[in-house]
Amino acid sequence: MNILITGGTGFIGSALTKNLIDQGHALTVLSRSPDKVAKICGSGVNALGSLSQLKAEDSYQVIINLAGAPIVDARWSEDRKQLIRASRIDLTEHLITCIDRMSVKPELLISGSAIGYYGNQGDTVLTEQSTPYEDFSEQLCADWEAAAKQAEQFGVRVCLIRTGLVIGNGGGFLQRMLPPFRLGLGGRLGDGRQWMSWIHRQDWINIALTMIADSTMHGAYNATAPNPVTNAEFTRTLAQCLKRPALLPVPAWLLKILLGEMSQLVLGSQRVIPERLLAHGFKFQYDDLDTALHEALSHK
Repeated sequence: MNILITGGTGFIGSALTKNLIDQGHALTVLSRSPDKVAKICGSGVNALGSLSQLKAEDSYQVIINLAGAPIVDARWSEDRKQLIRASRIDLTEHLITCIDRMSVKPELLISGSAIGYYGNQGDTVLTEQSTPYEDFSEQLCADWEAAAKQAEQFGVRVCLIRTGLVIGNGGGFLQRMLPPFRLGLGGRLGDGRQWMSWIHRQDWINIALTMIADSTMHGAYNATAPNPVTNAEFTRTLAQCLKRPALLPVPAWLLKILLGEMSQLVLGSQRVIPERLLAHGFKFQYDDLDTALHEALSHK
């Protein structure tokens, strides 16, 4: 297949491109730094610097939309929140305009979203049918999904991936946690009772591959392992994997001072279950946290 990926040089996208290349697909990757695409994704990958370069005669069977400014790289000022929204929603809307112009429409659009769609809901078990709690993350994800669903008017099958915390080697949130934990300075965040819904990067990739192969899949899917854990349990398991203590909790009040509104990302609670994937018969390769962390930490 001919596949276009936005955000293909990121933590998930770069690993996904390698899997797709191994399956024999032809890839084009949209990147703000097209000169880096070959080094990150492989020499056989075509690079695109802007969606404006797409032509009406360009044809892709699948488009995978993962682009978006990092959500945790800077404090959430109003300008930063606008950048986060524009990098996802405006780009997705531009992508839909490109699809409209294409002579041959793609068969499938896989578009990114996140479990932030549900907002902070404490111990409530959340499935794809759950009613969201309104906050910045929820509105961001809802608008992002709504933009992607516009592709349906052109007969395109749309799958939305509501991604949890992604565990993998060499990046993601785990990479940020490792330095203090390796020094024995890690600890729970706040009271540690908030739920963390996580997924191993390879399982995320396998979900996307399943969506490409199975034309019956459509709509929103929770990309989370079936066994979410509390922050306290995550902290304890990570420390055990590293053979280090986890003795220094970070109080909620300090996180709120340091991070402002963005503290909801680490203090908020989403106990998410991948109900639709499980009903579909999807088999997770990494369904328990200990196994997922050991695999991610096994790479030197």
